[in-house]
Amino acid sequence: MLRALEDDRSSVRLRAALAVGTTPDPVFVDGLVERCAVEPEFLVRDMLTWALTRHPAALTLPGVLRELHSERAQARSQALHTLSKIGNPQAWPAITRTLLCDADDEVARTAWRAAVVLVPAGEKSALAPVLATQLGRGGRETQLSLSRALVGLGEAAAPALDTAAGVAEPGVRAHAIATQWLLSDPEAGFGFAIEEAKRVVALGGYGQEG
Repeated sequence: MLRALEDDRSSVRLRAALAVGTTPDPVFVDGLVERCAVEPEFLVRDMLTWALTRHPAALTLPGVLRELHSERAQARSQALHTLSKIGNPQAWPAITRTLLCDADDEVARTAWRAAVVLVPAGEKSALAPVLATQLGRGGRETQLSLSRALVGLGEAAAPALDTAAGVAEPGVRAHAIATQWLLSDPEAGFGFAIEEAKRVVALGGYGQEG
């Protein structure tokens, strides 16, 4: 089964991951974690994560947490994704500021999602300002991911967004304002919100001091 996870054919690897998850066995855990770091196909990676969630957290967490320190971006990203799916609160201390501000956009995006899943209620107000330091970062998908994470924190994100909406950098201000709108109206589309926010900033309104 572990050899099948390394087969050249993605269909074989997918079936192998499905089989491992269907009949969990501790002997597979290390192999699943290692394969997550190098598997090129998204669907197979997702099945690998599902297979890991089928094993006891006590067996999977140590290996997955080690991957957060990998030099390989995919290893960090997939480990974060797996932690968000396992949902074990013991993993929360491993979601560090370094990961939340990772230079790789995909790692950072996955860290934001994992953080919102794992953060204890009492830590949300401390998490929000860290996430807010990433406002204005990257392209549309990265910014949408961050906005969703901040909205996921609910009202705990409001003070950090208020502060960011008053900074001088236009990209940060626009992203903060758009996220504020989404926080007040989660059904609003991000594309519309960010374009309207950019227009407001360009006109010198909302949140600008002086």
